[in-house]
Amino acid sequence: MRLVLDTNVWLDWLVFDDPSIAPIKAAVAAKQAEVFIDAACEAELERALAYDFGRKRTLDAAGRDACLALCRRVARRIDSPAPGAGAQLPACRDPDDQKFLEAALAARAEFLVTKDRALLDLARRALPFRILTPGDFAGAG
Repeated sequence: MRLVLDTNVWLDWLVFDDPSIAPIKAAVAAKQAEVFIDAACEAELERALAYDFGRKRTLDAAGRDACLALCRRVARRIDSPAPGAGAQLPACRDPDDQKFLEAALAARAEFLVTKDRALLDLARRALPFRILTPGDFAGAG
């Protein structure tokens, strides 16, 4: 099973150890799923890791580096975009989220896992992958 995770799902995995991500972690650990990421999605994750998460958790430089290193160990890199991606995908109402649709297409993913409303609003569209929440992934995997 091939997955693309949006930035918030990555943060739940790498920073907050959110229990809703456990089924994804378990599928990856059991080699039942592969996670893919491209340069644009990784750059957004790197920026997000520098955010002040308040009382929940704020990372120093070493913590950010450790999170990125774990992401790079877990995820396979998408090196090239899918040919004609723009023609095959709907436009996301949040242009900053379009990169996740493009990454899922380029990775030939079965699932784009997100908690983002703009992406979830596209879940009923005919796409070459399913868009679902981490909780929905637990039932789909």
